[in-house]
Amino acid sequence: MLAVLIPHPRPLIEARFLARYDRFIASVEIDGRIDEAHCVNPGRMEGLIVAGARAWVSAAPPDSKRKLRYTLEMLEIGDVLIGVNTQLPNFLAETLILARLLPGFKRFRQLRREVRYGEKSRIDLLLQDARGEHYIEVKNCHLVYPDDGAYFPDSVSVRATGHLEELIRCVEKGDRATVLHTVQRADARFVRPSDLHDPVYASTARRAARAGVRFRAVCLEPRRDGFLYRGMLPVALRRYRTARIERYRDALRECSGWQRRGRNQVEQSQDTSRP
Repeated sequence: MLAVLIPHPRPLIEARFLARYDRFIASVEIDGRIDEAHCVNPGRMEGLIVAGARAWVSAAPPDSKRKLRYTLEMLEIGDVLIGVNTQLPNFLAETLILARLLPGFKRFRQLRREVRYGEKSRIDLLLQDARGEHYIEVKNCHLVYPDDGAYFPDSVSVRATGHLEELIRCVEKGDRATVLHTVQRADARFVRPSDLHDPVYASTARRAARAGVRFRAVCLEPRRDGFLYRGMLPVALRRYRTARIERYRDALRECSGWQRRGRNQVEQSQDTSRP
């Protein structure tokens, strides 16, 4: 397999992660100064909320009117670098598809982004070729357990389940549809829907597969100079017992979620998300 490095869209700055507040704010230390960064991740970031962890952020353009001048991009947990920006997978997937690197996505005439379809949805990527239209829903995945499995989602995601329902309707009309997981870490060996975190999504994924929706996954190794494409990963859709991964989840409970900032106190939140 040809090694392909996708450079980061913006240069990275090394920082130290301190805390996550109100879901979308990360407190970080940069060159001895404490600042706040945009945490572009609606999930619980299970196991990733580790105070003192090495982090990398990107700076907003000088002319940007954003209040938060930085964006949290990567965290180093143990010896594993993990991409945590959930806006990036669409860019990564599009780059790989345009380079004709992904099996099953090489023959197309046109690629379009964020196209309206269904009742109230936008498809991440839409390919068009001689056979018609191919709808691609990109999903970010950064939760990996000791069984080497990457699990999606890491909390209840009504929105993601709704996307599956839309894709089922697409294949019923004769179009093609794929859920493409982008795993932003190098230590996963397979991907599977999480029956533990969202059993409704998991059961809908299996129903979608039976209807003809394809499930694919790519592994992208985060590095300081970009993301290294490491190839495709298998997606395991069979049902499984959750007892073992319940133990994995419980062990990471203190390193998940975010804190709510109130007037007089800070509360730990474990609210569900909609990635």
